[in-house]
Amino acid sequence: MNYAPVPIVMVFAGHDPCGGAGIQADIETLTSLGCHPCTIITALTAQDTSTVKDFIPADATFLVEQARAVLEDMPVAAFKIGMTASVEIIEAIHTLLQDYPEVPVVFDPVMAAGGGGTLARENLIDAFHDLLMPCTSVVTPNTLEAKALCSDADSLDACAQQLMAQGTEYVLITGGHEGSPNIVNRLWGHRQFLEEYQQKRLPGEFHGTGCTLASSIAGYLAHGASMASAVRDAQAYTAKAVAHARRLGMGQLIPDRLSWSANCR
Repeated sequence: MNYAPVPIVMVFAGHDPCGGAGIQADIETLTSLGCHPCTIITALTAQDTSTVKDFIPADATFLVEQARAVLEDMPVAAFKIGMTASVEIIEAIHTLLQDYPEVPVVFDPVMAAGGGGTLARENLIDAFHDLLMPCTSVVTPNTLEAKALCSDADSLDACAQQLMAQGTEYVLITGGHEGSPNIVNRLWGHRQFLEEYQQKRLPGEFHGTGCTLASSIAGYLAHGASMASAVRDAQAYTAKAVAHARRLGMGQLIPDRLSWSANCR
């Protein structure tokens, strides 16, 4: 059987009705990078460009049924995990990942929306540590999420070391939530600090940047890039999308993940 030479990425994430984050951001990002996204909805949310108002987790049993239908039909080249919504969903994703240990996993440990509002009705941190970190190729928390995941750590390096000790190969801690003039992202791997990346902080607040970054890493990995190359290129892609962000609502700006196609519109 001949498969189409398009890398397939399976995404587990929530639905954002304003189209700025979650599944919609993942679809735009992966399509822009020449991948085919297969999307498994973990939750329905009521949110706008300012905040999350409420959410309803998906049924975990049906989530597994959706994913297995695709996995038994299509050659998935990478997984991306965003909003997980419940411990039951984390358990379901863990069960699925056990059958595909060779496929890279990008985990964006979403606990709150960029504009505010929780995306976790219960404490999911223990389940993150026990079930997802051991299956993860790279985890991409921002500084606030890293500190929440590793509350007893006294530095970002200690956070990264703790997460790697739990099984994830690489840790990319992003600095978009800090107040510094430049955004500083840091990458750890193989139990050591590897690289620091800096980019100028643009004015304004943006909706869906974490989703964009994690999905673009997954997209580059699906194309066969090394982790170092995927992380580097994903940051450049995300920065370009943010630089072309548009004000479509009354809250945060939405990155234009298809800005490269402007001349075709």
